[in-house]
Amino acid sequence: MFGYVTANEPELKVKDYHKYKAYYCGLCQSLKRQYGSAGQLTLAYDMTFVIILLTSLYESETKAESHRCKMHPLKPQPMLENEITEYAADMNLIMAYYHLEDDWKDEKKVAGLLGSMALKRKVEKAIRKYPRQSRVIREEMAKLSEYESQGIQEVDYPAGCFGRLMEEMMVYKEDCWEQQLRGIGFYLGKYIYIMDAYEDLDKDLEKGTYNPLKKMHEEAGYEERCRDILCMMIGECARNFEILPCVLDVDILRNILYDGVWKHYRKIQEKKSEEKEDDKESL
Repeated sequence: MFGYVTANEPELKVKDYHKYKAYYCGLCQSLKRQYGSAGQLTLAYDMTFVIILLTSLYESETKAESHRCKMHPLKPQPMLENEITEYAADMNLIMAYYHLEDDWKDEKKVAGLLGSMALKRKVEKAIRKYPRQSRVIREEMAKLSEYESQGIQEVDYPAGCFGRLMEEMMVYKEDCWEQQLRGIGFYLGKYIYIMDAYEDLDKDLEKGTYNPLKKMHEEAGYEERCRDILCMMIGECARNFEILPCVLDVDILRNILYDGVWKHYRKIQEKKSEEKEDDKESL
C-alpha cells in the first residue's frame, strides 16, 4: 500500500505510541519468519491499522516478545504478534506480489519483474491459504490496470477497484461484522487510491503519465472537490468503524482514522502554500 493509513504519533499517549510500534515490529517479524528478507521488503504501516482493528474486534490473544533486527541490531525491540499478524503478513505479501506483477506487465518495470519473481514461490502458499481474498485482489488489480491503460478519467472507477480489494482483505471472518468491515475496507481503499493520485498529480502532469484526476484538475473548484471526496471516504470509514464493539486500543484506531490519515494531505497543503509564497516573492 501507500503509507497513508498511519497514526499521528505525536498525538498518541506514550503507552499507545509504544504499542503501535510493537504491532508494526510484530508484522515485520512475522514477514521475516514466514517469507524471509524478501517478505520484509513489502512491509507497510497501512497494514498495522488492519492488525490493530481486527485484534481489537476479535480480541485475539496476543504474544509480547522482544527481538533484535537489522534496523535495531543492538537493542531488542518490543513486538506484538497474534493470528491476525500472520493474516496481515499474508495479505501484505499477496498485494505486493500482484502489484509488482502488474508493474511488469503494464510498464515493463524491471523492478516489477525481479520483485514478482523473488516473491512468486513464497506467495503461492498464501494464495492457496486465502483463495477468496487472493481471487478478488488479482481480479481487481487486473481491472485497475485496464482502467489505467485506457486513461479513464472518472476517478470512481479505478478507486473502486482498490476499494473492493481492500474490502475483501479486511474480511478476516465472514461473520456478523462482515458488513461493517467491508464498509471500512471499501472506503479506506478508495481514499488511499485517490489520495495517492492527488499527491502525484503534479509529477504525473510533468511526466505525462496516467492520473485519474487530470480532467478534474482542469475544472473550477478542483481543490475543494478533492477535499470533499476524501472527507466523504473517511467519513464512511468512521461511520462503519463506530458500529464495531472495539474497546482494546480504540484510542490508537481513532487517532489513525480521525487524524493520522490526513498527515500527507496536510503536508501537501503546506508545500503548496510555500510554493505560492515563493512565487509571490519572485514577482
